[in-house]
Amino acid sequence: MSLNDGVFIHSTAEVSDNAIIGAGTKIWHLAQVRENTTLGENCVISKNVYIDLNVKIGNGVKIQNNVNVYYGVEIEDDVFIGPSVTFTNDMFPRAFSRDFEIIHTLVRRGASIGANATIVCDITIGEYAMIGAGSVVTKNVKDYCLVVGNPARVVGYVCKCGCRLGDDLLCSVCNLQYLKNECDSLSEVI
Repeated sequence: MSLNDGVFIHSTAEVSDNAIIGAGTKIWHLAQVRENTTLGENCVISKNVYIDLNVKIGNGVKIQNNVNVYYGVEIEDDVFIGPSVTFTNDMFPRAFSRDFEIIHTLVRRGASIGANATIVCDITIGEYAMIGAGSVVTKNVKDYCLVVGNPARVVGYVCKCGCRLGDDLLCSVCNLQYLKNECDSLSEVI
C-alpha cells in the first residue's frame, strides 16, 4: 500500500497493500479497498464501503456509507456518491457463468449520485450531472442533467453548484448562465 501525508485508515478497515491512497484521504469503519485500486487525494470513504479491485477514483471524491463500487467503474474528481449506491459491472449475470465480462462505467467530474441509486453498467454519467435518490440509471446521462426515477429520466438541469436551473438556465444561487447546444447538453456562458 502506498500511503502519503495525512492519510487516515480506521483500524477496522481492510485496505490492500497494493492500493494507492492519495494524500489526505480518509477511509472509515469497516471499509474494504481491494488490490490495484487508486484513490486520489482528499477523498472520504465512509463506513462499510466496498471498493473492488482495479477501480480508479479521482481527487476530492466523497463516498457515503454502504456503497459498492465494482471492478470496471471509474470515478473522476469531485464526485459525490450518496449512501447505499450500487454500481453493476455485468450485463448478463449468472452465478454459473464462466464467461464473466467486465463492463465499464464512467462517472465524470463533479457528478452527484443520490442515496440508494443503482447505476447499471456500460454508461457514462456526465460532468456535474445529478442522479436523484432511488433512481435506476440505465442510459448515459449528459452533463448538468438532473435525472430521477426507474428508469431514470431527465427532469431538468442543475448548476455546477448543485442547484436546479430554471427554464432560463440561469442559476438563482450563483448566477451562472448556461446555454443548451444542439445535442441538448449544457455549457456555461463565460
